Amino acid sequence: MILELDCGNSFIKWRVIHAADATIVGGGIVDSDQALIDDVRALASLRLTGCRIVSVRSEDETSALCALIDKAFAVLARVAEPARAMAGVHNGYEDYQRLGMDRWLAVLGAFHLAKGACLVIDLGTAAKADFVSASGEHLGGYICPGMPLMRSQLRTHTRRIRYDDASAERALSSLSPGRSTVEAVERGCVLMLQGFARTQLEQARALWGDDFSVFLTGGDAPLVREAAPQARVVPDLVFVGLAMACPLD
Repeated sequence: MILELDCGNSFIKWRVIHAADATIVGGGIVDSDQALIDDVRALASLRLTGCRIVSVRSEDETSALCALIDKAFAVLARVAEPARAMAGVHNGYEDYQRLGMDRWLAVLGAFHLAKGACLVIDLGTAAKADFVSASGEHLGGYICPGMPLMRSQLRTHTRRIRYDDASAERALSSLSPGRSTVEAVERGCVLMLQGFARTQLEQARALWGDDFSVFLTGGDAPLVREAAPQARVVPDLVFVGLAMACPLD
């Protein structure tokens, strides 16, 4: 079994797969290293033979997690590293090491699945878009605040905006003009995300006409499904790229 980790700034997304056929044994999202260890240990018949990680954390934080995994499960973790080119994709950043590893691996995974030009829209803490040509050239992309950041900034800097997560979830039952603050904020943020997605699609059509694939990934991908009905939703797109960057026998 292989433990796969996508380590963001706030959360760790994890899953355990069978090495032979990549079937998923278990997975989840946790907010601390120790919570990760506890949840993985709770899996029945766990027999880890390897671990691979993509991390946007500092080197010290990532190393500390690797040490904890080694101590808990006696496996050495492989950490994905930047590359100028891999699996037919050429990194489009002037300084290739500055492209976020989560974006790079999502691009690798998307191009592998598309076998041609593709647009990747990743909606998590930040909203990100990346463009890859049919020849595998990463053309760059865009980053803006995602739903959590937009919501947090409004809550932090506007005194009268106060509501809980349950209220936020109820507010998204519709996108009609809000008749309360929570509805106005939540629906307004969703419309901004949908506008972001539509703009990326316009950019892609200007580049390639209709000859491209669209991938939606990230926790808030369902919120923009209406704006990109032709998109393929792949929640574990980063893990597809991670397996390519860190192959394990």
